[in-house]
Amino acid sequence: MSKKIIILPGDGIGPEVATAARSVLQTISQKFDFQFAFEEHAFGGAAIDQTGEPLPESTLNACKAADAVFLGAVGGPKWDGGKKRPEAGLLALRFELGLFANLRPVSWHKALEPFSPLKPERIAGVDILILRELTGGLYFGEKKRMGNIASDLCQYSKFEIIRIARIAFAAARSRKNHVTSIDKANVLETSRLWRETVNKVHKEEFADVELRHELVDSAAMKLITSPTSYDVILTENMFGDILSDECSVLAGSIGLLGSASLGSEKLGMYEPIHGSAPDIAGRGIANPMGAIASVAMLLRHSLGEEKAAQAVESAIHTTLNCGHRTQDLGGNLSCEQMTEAVITQLH
Repeated sequence: MSKKIIILPGDGIGPEVATAARSVLQTISQKFDFQFAFEEHAFGGAAIDQTGEPLPESTLNACKAADAVFLGAVGGPKWDGGKKRPEAGLLALRFELGLFANLRPVSWHKALEPFSPLKPERIAGVDILILRELTGGLYFGEKKRMGNIASDLCQYSKFEIIRIARIAFAAARSRKNHVTSIDKANVLETSRLWRETVNKVHKEEFADVELRHELVDSAAMKLITSPTSYDVILTENMFGDILSDECSVLAGSIGLLGSASLGSEKLGMYEPIHGSAPDIAGRGIANPMGAIASVAMLLRHSLGEEKAAQAVESAIHTTLNCGHRTQDLGGNLSCEQMTEAVITQLH
């Protein structure tokens, strides 16, 4: 049976890395005898230009009917100050698809040690999975502006915290059996509810998993000074957004990291964690590895094809070990050439 994959190229370098992801998926389909049906739809700033909306109804309906969604990137200064922003489409799509859990893995590649600003002894062996709650908190709270005063409501329910905590604890059981829950419980009431609820889920359902709590400011420091002390990080929407970008320096470039946004069903959305990078858009120098890493997560989480996912991850690892590099990693390969290097390893 053919699997329907929706491609949302988006803005900036989004179309370039989306093309890379599609090429890898096509190679995988040949290697493992899969059948994929691809559809491209306008999204983000590109959709605003075409339709006036960042998430057109046709795009939303196509995503709801898909087996998986791949997103390139959204946003850019072109749409700053407009009545509608590309990022609003992203928040709406996550909400409409019920994607409340964002998985962002960060791993160490020995071949890329020179590209991390940290000393090799600090980053050796880093293997972190960040579980970020995706549909609550400040990003989804009520927003107001009254004259010279503006406010954003940060709100969480026990239900929202319980469901993301369960995913984090379950993930830890297949890793090093350790969860670090990050909050700001010394100041924020939402964080106090977060910590109380995480403790309850831990005690009642996952007592075998080691749990520790850290304040977000302290954790931001420790992720740089002692990154190998982390296994699974569980945190709320805004903290997870910031900390996962911070963790990109551990790997050597934000262009290397992929992500999966999941809900209670198999349908998920997959995207590299980098932004639209409008300053390099159209130059063919974007790093496609984050997009390709997202393909591996798509195969694993939405399609249940573990062997295919491992094949993509192995190809990424071997390609980097062979010394292939895009400009952000000190090399001169184009986005297309780097993609071809991965595809060669898959073959």
